[in-house]
Amino acid sequence: MFRTLLLGTAAAVALVAAAPAFAQDWKQDLPVFRIGLLGGENEADRLRNNECLIEALGSRLGVPVELFPAPDYAGVMQGLLADQLEMSFLGASSYAGIYLQDPEAVEPVFVGAEADGSLGYKAVMYVRADSGITSIEELEGRSLAYADPNSTSGYLVPRAELAQAGINDEEYFSRTGFGGGHEQAVTAVLNGQYDAGVTWVSGIGEPSEGYTRGNLRRMIDNGLLDMADLRIIWESNLIPNGPAVLRKDIPAEVREIVVDYLATQHETDRDCYVSVSFGDGQGWAPVDHSFFEGVVSMRRAELAGSR
Repeated sequence: MFRTLLLGTAAAVALVAAAPAFAQDWKQDLPVFRIGLLGGENEADRLRNNECLIEALGSRLGVPVELFPAPDYAGVMQGLLADQLEMSFLGASSYAGIYLQDPEAVEPVFVGAEADGSLGYKAVMYVRADSGITSIEELEGRSLAYADPNSTSGYLVPRAELAQAGINDEEYFSRTGFGGGHEQAVTAVLNGQYDAGVTWVSGIGEPSEGYTRGNLRRMIDNGLLDMADLRIIWESNLIPNGPAVLRKDIPAEVREIVVDYLATQHETDRDCYVSVSFGDGQGWAPVDHSFFEGVVSMRRAELAGSR
C-alpha cells in the first residue's frame, strides 16, 4: 500500500540544485532524498508547511528532495522500515514502534526544544466548550476520540495514564475510536461525533491561544480552530518530544549534510524551522536512543497487552 503512495502521489515535489563539495559516489545509490510526513494534519497543509525543506535540503544535497504525506502514522513507519524513505519527523511512540520491529532501521538525531528550553510536551484532553463537561469524571459513559494508534500523545500516553488512574477506557467510556489524526479528531469533537478527544500541545503558554506549539496552535494558525469552541479538561505528565530520524544506512555524507542543516536551522532558516516544528521554540536538540527508552518500554507493554 505504501509503495503505491510513494510511486503514485501527485503531491511529491522536487528540486535539483548545485552539488556540495562532498564525494558524489553516493548519488548513484541515492538519487532522491525522500521525507515522510506523518498523518494527523490535512495533506495540503502538511505539504505547504514542509515544502521549505525541498529547497533547503535540495540545495545542500544536490539531489531532488521529495515529500510523501502518508494517510496515517503507520504509512511513514513502514516506509522507513522498507527503505522507501530516508527521513521523517516522528512522534516518540512511532519511533518506538519502528525500533521494536528493527532496532537498526532508523537513528533519532534531534528533538525540538520548547520555548523554555525543555525537551518535552503534553497530551491534553478536550471537549466542546458548550458541552458542560469540566472533568474526566464527567466523561464516564461518554465517547472519546483517540488520534492514531501510533501516536504518543494521541493514544499511548493518555491510555496509559488513564489506566494508572484506575480507568479502563473500554469500560469507562461508551465507546472509543480513532479520529484518523490529531486535526481530524478535533474536528470530530467539534462536529459532535465524539464527546472528547486527545491531542498534543507544548504545555507552555496560554491554553486559550493553543499554547506556544502543537496541534491546537497549528489549527488556529491555519484558520481551522477557535479555542473559544474547546475546553481543556486534562493534561498529561511531560512526554519526550518526538525525534527527527534518519535511516541508519544512508551515506555518511548525507547524514552530515542533514544534521548540519538542522543543527542551525533555528538561526539560519527560522521560518522553515517554525513551519516544520509546529510552532516556535529554541531549535533542535541532539538526542540518541536513550532519550526514548521509557516510551519504548511503554510501547512494548502496550503491544504485549494487546496480544
